[in-house]
Amino acid sequence: MSRHETSPTTVQPASNHRPNACCFCWCCCCSCSCRRDTVGSLAGCNTIPLPSCGPVSAKPTPEEVQGWAQSFDKLMKSPAGRNVFREFLRTEYSEENMLFWLACEELKTECNKHTIDEKARMIYEDYISILSPKEVSLDSRVREVINRKMQEPSSHTFDDAQLQIYTLMHRDSYPRFLNSAIYKSLLQTVSHSSSES
Repeated sequence: MSRHETSPTTVQPASNHRPNACCFCWCCCCSCSCRRDTVGSLAGCNTIPLPSCGPVSAKPTPEEVQGWAQSFDKLMKSPAGRNVFREFLRTEYSEENMLFWLACEELKTECNKHTIDEKARMIYEDYISILSPKEVSLDSRVREVINRKMQEPSSHTFDDAQLQIYTLMHRDSYPRFLNSAIYKSLLQTVSHSSSES
């Protein structure tokens, strides 16, 4: 669990807020300026470009939503699943875990050395630096590895840290997500919609 999860002080100040970071609906009705219909960086964000949630043009099926309870991997591979899980993490003041994971995924798609250096620096400042309000919880060994790798960043500089945060979300937040009102309400909504059609 992130050391910031229980503290409401991790809510981003207005000056540091990513405008229209991403909506949590699964329809195309939103006018989110950060939304893209293919996986890639979000346009219009003022810090690290994050991968979009992917093409989420329809409500998830009851089977898909039920599948999220079968494995954390299924949840994280689903764009709609990541959106709903991110909404849940926000209620626990631990959204930075998902944001960091997404930023690492985006970094892995880069080939340009200059872009890699810039994105790695921004990821470090936003999620690794002890001065950041969005710092993720990492052990000292992983921090030392990152500090060494930052001398010559690559698209895989944060792999160990990303795995640690993925494991943290899986073990800590995911079980609570499955018992949350957010997940149960969505499951009920999609099941009800399906039975009506």
